[in-house]
Amino acid sequence: MKQLRLVTRVRERAARAARHLTLVLLFISSGCLISGGRGGAPALDVSSDAFSGDGQIPVVYTCDGTDISPPLSWAPVPQRTASIALLVTDPDAPGGTFIHWTVYNIPPGTRGIPAGAPGKNVLPAGSLEGVNDMGRPGYGGPCPPRGKPHHYHFTVYALDSTIHLTGKRDGRMLADAVTGHILAQGELVGMYRRA
Repeated sequence: MKQLRLVTRVRERAARAARHLTLVLLFISSGCLISGGRGGAPALDVSSDAFSGDGQIPVVYTCDGTDISPPLSWAPVPQRTASIALLVTDPDAPGGTFIHWTVYNIPPGTRGIPAGAPGKNVLPAGSLEGVNDMGRPGYGGPCPPRGKPHHYHFTVYALDSTIHLTGKRDGRMLADAVTGHILAQGELVGMYRRA
């Protein structure tokens, strides 16, 4: 009798686990668990002529070089796109995610940004820059403490609206503002380590 109750309990738990697994798979396949997305927002291919995905970011684009932004390009955005935003972050920073560049209201027909910010005005007309965590507007390149390599996320968002930020206009405000407006997004991750 004890064995029969044990077998029954095991079967009930297995059936419950299967139901939970089915729900999780349903959420994943519908895109409901995509952070910041609109339930299945398409991926946007983001690349750079300067480094490959998970590759080493060249010194020229860091605080150890001339600290200019690398060239970036991305695939065509969805037709309903009203603006594009770019956020460059370092989630490996000792104090938590560090924001290196905040750009928004990039015109929807833009397919990339050439190298050179902040020294050159490389952004298309109408684009706006927010303040980075170095306390200044524009690009601030990788500058991690010596030791382990840090991962730098160049995230591009295709949005269904333009963004209106006031006050400090930093990357955290941008991240909040894009929520619910993402039509597509993509990311290029580069690494940098100071010897």
